[in-house]
Amino acid sequence: MKHLPIILALMLSFVPLHAQHIEFVDDEECGCELKFIDGIQTTGNGEFFGFRTADGTQIVPNIYRYVDEFHGDYCKVFLDDHQCGMIDREGNTIVPCIYDDLDYPSCGRIWAIRDGRIGYVDMHGREVIPFTYFRASTFSENCACVYIQLDSFFAACTFIDTLGRQLFEPVYQNVTPFNEGYALVRRYDRWGMIDHSGREVVTPQYEVMTTNVNGNFFAGDNDGWALFDYKFYPLTDFVYTDATPKSENRIGVKRNGKYGFLDPTGREVIPCIYDEIGRFVMGRTLARKGDSYGIIDTLGNIILPFEYENRTPKGIKYMYYDSLAMVEKDGKIGFVDLDGKLVIPFYFEEGYPFSEGLACVKYNGLWGYITTTGEVFMPFVFQHASPYQWGRAEVVYQGNVSRVDRRGKCVKNCKGVIAWRNWEE
Repeated sequence: MKHLPIILALMLSFVPLHAQHIEFVDDEECGCELKFIDGIQTTGNGEFFGFRTADGTQIVPNIYRYVDEFHGDYCKVFLDDHQCGMIDREGNTIVPCIYDDLDYPSCGRIWAIRDGRIGYVDMHGREVIPFTYFRASTFSENCACVYIQLDSFFAACTFIDTLGRQLFEPVYQNVTPFNEGYALVRRYDRWGMIDHSGREVVTPQYEVMTTNVNGNFFAGDNDGWALFDYKFYPLTDFVYTDATPKSENRIGVKRNGKYGFLDPTGREVIPCIYDEIGRFVMGRTLARKGDSYGIIDTLGNIILPFEYENRTPKGIKYMYYDSLAMVEKDGKIGFVDLDGKLVIPFYFEEGYPFSEGLACVKYNGLWGYITTTGEVFMPFVFQHASPYQWGRAEVVYQGNVSRVDRRGKCVKNCKGVIAWRNWEE
């Protein structure tokens, strides 16, 4: 079970998630396929790398020793191990390659490190905050957490703004980045919470504290936590010892060694009677009692009775993907719908959940692909196979690793490959 993080250390960097568009193109000249991320592909000569666009235009020559993939409009590049910079989508240098490392922009500032010290540059590569910090985070909500060296022995934490101005006195032993208007702060061995003015909205008094998410957080000691609301009022008694991130308006909690779910008001809508729980997807989640698995909904109703197993090694069972959940009984894999009805019988030895409308499953010792109706999409001829991602999957056929597209056509390492599927259909 994934625990809700208890932040006990200063975050050094944060890369914001970016929804990238990935496109694969077959190149007849080389008999291979190219991967374009947001319309830009990495090129290389085996030693140095550059970039080109989908129409073949070389926007950056092969001059970099290492390159990242583009994150939005920017990409990290390295001339060598300690010469890091950043370019934009046109190949222009945004940050020169003079830093040991850097991070992607946040709040108009780029976290960078040089000679063991951290500072910040702007979107034109100008150094706007001096390289004086030995520990610091990227910006979040226009603030960054930094350690201030008080003397040769002591340091303390505070925050700076995007101009490098210190916002509060450095009186804390640890802090976390701001999230939804609040940041966690630790004074000695107790955690509290401040707002953007530096006001302690929760006085440091708790051994354990979680970040504020959608108006709820947990705080307490090692014997028990309580759920708090956005007014910093405890909604429950201090009886919980574990928690999961909120999903579909439900918060997984542990009490007296068993798991259940709270709603955002602190009401225990699903009692703590389970030995294991998951996160809600499409109003359903896995639950375990003893050695038996089932599925419940957000009200605690049993969708799939507790008479199933989880012994085979592959895949994530009892969670819904493409509206179907993989389940196991008597050592075989099948799939059930949102009502718990078995729609694909227990034929398979192993499997992965559905992805992009297909699932790779193992039958009579070999892997193939099936559709959500249970029809065979590609026959069971592979020594191994991977789930589809971005319209591609990898398969192992006669000891060789090949790649197939969403039509079932081999698009990489295809020498001697038979037609696994009539892709002209």
